[in-house]
Amino acid sequence: MSLRLPKHLHDALTACERAAEFCAGLTLADYVRNRMAHSAVERQLEILGEACRRALDEDPGLRERIPGTALAVSLRNRIIHGYDRVEHEILFDTVSRDLPSMRVALRQELKPFASDEG
Repeated sequence: MSLRLPKHLHDALTACERAAEFCAGLTLADYVRNRMAHSAVERQLEILGEACRRALDEDPGLRERIPGTALAVSLRNRIIHGYDRVEHEILFDTVSRDLPSMRVALRQELKPFASDEG
């Protein structure tokens, strides 16, 4: 395992947290109308997908331990390559429904690395 794995996991967790922060207090209609919010969320989902891809390269077993990592990579590719066909409703739903459990799993996966520092 690479020493880069904790960084990738931390980057993924930070992206999840920021995406949630950018959607906080918004309804779907608010989000769709707010170009800055959906631009910011798209960026965080791109970072999440790339961080997950890099983490999976380091430890393929993460696919089982952190549900949604492969989907995060696919979503990142969809946003990047299909930027003109992004469905804001799907992204908002992803942040609201899927990212909370991913955040829990990422925090759990990072715990052993935190104990190594002290």
